Amino acid sequence: MSNIFIELNVVEVGEEASLMLDEGMMILFNDTVPADLKGIAVVHDASNITDEIKVGDKLEIDGHSFEILFVGEKANETLGELGHATFNFDGEKHSELPGTICLEKKAIPEIKTNSVITFHRG
Repeated sequence: MSNIFIELNVVEVGEEASLMLDEGMMILFNDTVPADLKGIAVVHDASNITDEIKVGDKLEIDGHSFEILFVGEKANETLGELGHATFNFDGEKHSELPGTICLEKKAIPEIKTNSVITFHRG
């Protein structure tokens, strides 16, 4: 049984967010998202963050699971403060950007209002 340590409920999907997802990228923000980024963001309610994300954890979007391969040095900090992180579904194990989390390269399911994004360990 996996231990869920973050659960996010999607409250809004920016009108350009699907273009980002098509490129293998998801930009998360909570409701403090700056207006100029809202169009490309997946906005969530960030009410339940109980631990930091680590390599080897799993991200799940509506039942579709992805292994986390890299966590940038600032990713957990910005996720905790702003509900913000950039997720690259590119299969890479590094990124030059400190707020980036890289995941295995697989098709990303459609993300819509009321989608659930969770993070699991174990």
